[in-house]
Amino acid sequence: MASRRARPRGLALYRARRTPRNRIGGRADSAPAGAVPYPVPDPPVREGSSVARTPIESERSHVFPLELARPMPVVARGEGVWIEDVAGNRYLDAMSGGSMAATLGHGRGDIVAAAVAQAAKLAFVHNERLTNPAQERLAEELTAVAPEGFTRARFTVSGADANEMALQIARSYHVERGEHHRWQVISPAQAYHGPTMQTLALTGRPGMHGPFGPYLPQHLHIPPSTWRFDPTGEAALEALDAAIEEAGPDTISTYFCEAISAAALPAYTPPVRFWEGLAERRERHGFLVCFDEVVTGVGRTGEWFAGAATACPPDLIATAKGLGAGYAAIGAVLVKEHVYQAFADGSKRFTLGHTWDGAPLACAVGIAVIDAVRREGLIERVRERGAKLRQELADALADVAIVREVRGHGYLLGVSFVDPRDGASFLPPTLRVGGRIDAAAFDRGLIVLSTQPTRDGFAGDQTLFAPAFTATDEDLGEMVSRFSDVVHQVAQDVEPELERAEPVPSTSSGGGR
Repeated sequence: MASRRARPRGLALYRARRTPRNRIGGRADSAPAGAVPYPVPDPPVREGSSVARTPIESERSHVFPLELARPMPVVARGEGVWIEDVAGNRYLDAMSGGSMAATLGHGRGDIVAAAVAQAAKLAFVHNERLTNPAQERLAEELTAVAPEGFTRARFTVSGADANEMALQIARSYHVERGEHHRWQVISPAQAYHGPTMQTLALTGRPGMHGPFGPYLPQHLHIPPSTWRFDPTGEAALEALDAAIEEAGPDTISTYFCEAISAAALPAYTPPVRFWEGLAERRERHGFLVCFDEVVTGVGRTGEWFAGAATACPPDLIATAKGLGAGYAAIGAVLVKEHVYQAFADGSKRFTLGHTWDGAPLACAVGIAVIDAVRREGLIERVRERGAKLRQELADALADVAIVREVRGHGYLLGVSFVDPRDGASFLPPTLRVGGRIDAAAFDRGLIVLSTQPTRDGFAGDQTLFAPAFTATDEDLGEMVSRFSDVVHQVAQDVEPELERAEPVPSTSSGGGR
């Protein structure tokens, strides 16, 4: 494989790039309009603390980390699409904070000011018997930009909470209508909806269940309609029919899915025929359709909500990350009027919730986020620039044999990798291509997120690319350039190993219960 001109490795080249930028266009001579308008001191560090050094190993920290064997850089500050660790190393953030939450970039003074102003007036009040102006206004703003027919919002503190509450509302809706037998959930196997017991059960990926299998409800799952398994969507509809028949049509509460997938199958969405078939079966059998828009909601795909563009409009939408934009922990469940009306005509109660649901401080941040997205035209920006970004990525990777496709919807993009010996099979897991890409990108001062082959055979090595909506053209160009260099280098590194590796047998089906 031909190698490309090598770029300087390490972070030295990039540390000098400290010129402030405005939110969309080019450089600025002074601090950007969204920058924090006053000095923000670093938290005090106890003498002898390991926080002053980076990276930090688990044995030197009092934090219980996700991976105990992985040293973690200590990130101390951020501005726009750049973050900086305590040693002064700067990283270009192509993942909106790492989990696609910091949709408006880092250091937004307008969002911080809204939070400070609300905290000075009223930071918290429990919503069991009280409401507050911020919660009321955010519900108005959110339902105003939601797809047609959504009239109510219930707030939560995270995406997993929103997904779980959507399931609770769906179940309660059927109970309110006297259909107590409806409880079963069907969902795609290749998905991720959160780390709670109920949301873990929504995925059919055995590796995600880990030791918690005995605690998880046994939901039904269907395979994804990808180019490899089911390019038309008909096989998934057949699997859906089989699942409905297995459970009994009158026991199905909801079909739960992402309109456009995030981490599990980056930027994938089923064919139109699947959505049409799902709508037909909802009408025929009476179950609800719930969309997990924790990632895609509030602008990520160039629409306020990705589900509005499908041929099967949902009955419930769970959203979170883009609502707080990384400045507050907040999520929401959007409810269609006919679902709400079942409660209004029935018990007039849905009392489950968490302490911080609808808290004024988080809701004030949500209001400021929606205002910024509107004011700066970011939905349109992401829609238009996202199409160009996808093409730029595709062009930059066109000569890499292990790249199968670049998918994209707005600023949610995915790159999938295959074995170049046949152009279709998954890469051997022993090569750890996804892990190598993440490590090489980090070495070049770029943050992306990759996944590696799943046990059920539905997905192979993939990389997710999800920049902040406020990234400048220069920022995006630099992300594409660095990522292209990384993929070219990793492809070159694995080429001799690939020649010796056993091919991965092709898979045409999987999943199930």
